[in-house]
Amino acid sequence: MHIAIAGNIGSGKTTLAGLLAKHYGWDAHYEDVDDNPYLNDFYEDMQRWSFNLQIYFLNSRFKQVVEIKKSEQTIVQDRTIYEDAYIFAPNLHSMGLMTTRDFDNYFKLFNLMSSLIKPPDLLLYLRASVPTLVSQIQKRGREYESSIRIDYLKRLNERYEAWIESYNLGKMLIIEADSYDFPDNTDHLNQIIDKINAELHGLF
Repeated sequence: MHIAIAGNIGSGKTTLAGLLAKHYGWDAHYEDVDDNPYLNDFYEDMQRWSFNLQIYFLNSRFKQVVEIKKSEQTIVQDRTIYEDAYIFAPNLHSMGLMTTRDFDNYFKLFNLMSSLIKPPDLLLYLRASVPTLVSQIQKRGREYESSIRIDYLKRLNERYEAWIESYNLGKMLIIEADSYDFPDNTDHLNQIIDKINAELHGLF
């Protein structure tokens, strides 16, 4: 089974993926951040590196989904292939940070890849306000994220909400991240697990 966690930068996807993997005994597939050769350059010059970064993420996540399909384990995935295509790439294009030529090329490649894969059995969406995102980003202290602007996070949040509103690929559970301190509060984590259990039992 394939569980995927979607959400903006700093919403808590990686933390929740790890906690759920530990609780259920699932395998966690994390976003390729530490080994990504474009991230530092991208945050220093978004216009120059946006296409390269998005192609890297697209390839990385397609590879992940192919591996998930082959696996006999239940896997929880940190971020989906759809978020790159429906949120991050269009946002860069609308901000003038990716050319129309590059965006069209990117989206054709995404359409081909998405036609070859299955969506997750359950999508968990971590909805978080901009202040929560900023707080989490500052707390983890990644140097390349220190230059992320508030308006950039706000634009991404708006795109996330539009995508979630139209999401129809399968079961989805929205988790209000502002209301749950799941890394440090066991009761909050258990409440989320109860919600997930209710959704999962409907899958069988």
